[in-house]
Amino acid sequence: MKKIVLITGATSGFGKACAEKFAANNYDVIITGRRKERLDEVSEYLKNKFNANVLSLHFDVREREAVFSAISSIPDKWKKISVLINNAGLAVGRDYFEEAVLDDWDTMIDTNVKGLLYVSKAVVPFMIENKEGHVINLGSVAAKEVYEKGNAYCGSKFAVDAISKGMRIDLLRHRIKVTCIHPGAAETEFSIVRFKGNKDLAEKIYEGYVPLSAEDVADVIYYTTTLPPHVCINDLVLSCTAQADAIYFFKG
Repeated sequence: MKKIVLITGATSGFGKACAEKFAANNYDVIITGRRKERLDEVSEYLKNKFNANVLSLHFDVREREAVFSAISSIPDKWKKISVLINNAGLAVGRDYFEEAVLDDWDTMIDTNVKGLLYVSKAVVPFMIENKEGHVINLGSVAAKEVYEKGNAYCGSKFAVDAISKGMRIDLLRHRIKVTCIHPGAAETEFSIVRFKGNKDLAEKIYEGYVPLSAEDVADVIYYTTTLPPHVCINDLVLSCTAQADAIYFFKG
């Protein structure tokens, strides 16, 4: 019987790369996203490319009722979820604290923190019933060090780090693994979203070095799921060779 993975924010970036990686390794894949057209495109691609079984759930993780409604509607045969990848997340704006836009803060907190909590709360009962599971939360190097103009985004990722630690303790008695993955600079749509569609500014972030790709991160995420049942990677920071932490880069 194939294992099942549920991936939030699967329409682009890390989420899409994870969907491809797990589908290529014979998983049945549940993908979620707020962009219906993109979600349908990814679903068809996975089916055609990997002959995968795919279930699409269209919702925004920020909307609590929509999250619980969608996940509760999952057919019984799809409820044996082995892996949950809480990937949906974003940065919006990069401003000094006093210049930040309040709506940007709300979007980041609602997506990166509350959305992760809602989806986990909805899915974990399936894992408890199945007596196995692995929750993988996407943090960031911004969960480890705060940098200038990072304020609320860093705060949201520090929260993901803390929530992951709390989940790991609380779910220990159910033998559910919890891994927090903290990527450094990666060239995806992330920076375009952060700079609100300004592609030129987004591309400058990656000048002078080779950043991570979405596939690099997906490979690492998949690896954490391949270990024996008694082994869990709790916390993992990965970056490109040119990056030491959230602040220091060598651009040659």
